[in-house]
Amino acid sequence: MLRPVLTSRLFTFLFVGLCLLPAAGLSENRGTATQPTPVATIDGSIVSEADLAQTVAGQLQQLRQQEYELKSKALGKIIAKRLLETEAAKQGITVDQLTDREVSVKIDEPTDAEVEAYYLAQRDKVQRPFSDVRMQLRQALHQAKILQAMEQYLSQLKANAKIRITLSPPRVQVADDPKRERGNVNAVVSIVEFSDYHCPFCKQAETVVAEVLAKYDGQVRVVYRDFPLDNLHPHARAAAEAASCAGDQGKFWQYHDALFTNAPKASADDLKGYAIMIGLDADQFDRCMKENTHRDLVQRDVEEATKLGITGTPAFFINGRFVNGAQPLEKFVQIIEEELAFTQKGASSPHR
Repeated sequence: MLRPVLTSRLFTFLFVGLCLLPAAGLSENRGTATQPTPVATIDGSIVSEADLAQTVAGQLQQLRQQEYELKSKALGKIIAKRLLETEAAKQGITVDQLTDREVSVKIDEPTDAEVEAYYLAQRDKVQRPFSDVRMQLRQALHQAKILQAMEQYLSQLKANAKIRITLSPPRVQVADDPKRERGNVNAVVSIVEFSDYHCPFCKQAETVVAEVLAKYDGQVRVVYRDFPLDNLHPHARAAAEAASCAGDQGKFWQYHDALFTNAPKASADDLKGYAIMIGLDADQFDRCMKENTHRDLVQRDVEEATKLGITGTPAFFINGRFVNGAQPLEKFVQIIEEELAFTQKGASSPHR
């Protein structure tokens, strides 16, 4: 059934992909109290606040993130409302009159070609003849144009207003690995990515990560960390170990790319074939794999991901700000721009 509700950007659809595991705990670096605060006793044995926090840390962090997102959206609405009210008062008219004058009357009705193009773009989802939904599509497109124009008008008002937002997103301290980083090592924005070489959403996210590095050349660094979901992808852990074996020969990222390109092929012969393909010393690679040289490294990544409360892949931390799933480029741009603006205001980078 057609849903006549659109986002403000024409023909744009948001899909968050995630390979999921059962829920786990997520920790925030808050320091350790010298004296544990008891919350219960069992036959004289103390259950401390730290015990409780460790058990529910993941859920609490998710709640903090949800709280921030709710507050951020609400703040945006309040700012927009007050900007419109202020501008309307300056012009001696009502807010409705202002929005009609500056937005609604400037929007043309969608053309037949636009309506048909929109139908063709989502015909598989609509699953109804064009003649049946033409009017609904026309109304939806017109509303989308109005919303887009309103965003543009509000952007103009914001540019001319003095707005200082101090609402802070939740952040967590996340360890990285300089051996698996790319981009400017001194970049003010660090993205730590937890991923699984056999997760289809992770493969999708790699394209976005590449776009981020190209768009913010010199301003962003990306660190890759492993979180193979063994229950879903039983060969992903071996692939992760193989990538670090390639890293020993200075070709981690080449091997990383080969794994995603050819996923989920990861037999012993496949892994050796990728090593030969990118020009590794095959004997050294074989020894590394047979001796399980990087088994502990991968396991440390998995344990770190679990402590951070990650329940699926891909998962990202942008200067400690959690981003869940295969998000579109726009989501990364939004957060990166906020972090760059934060730094430009003279504050120290929050992830260092």
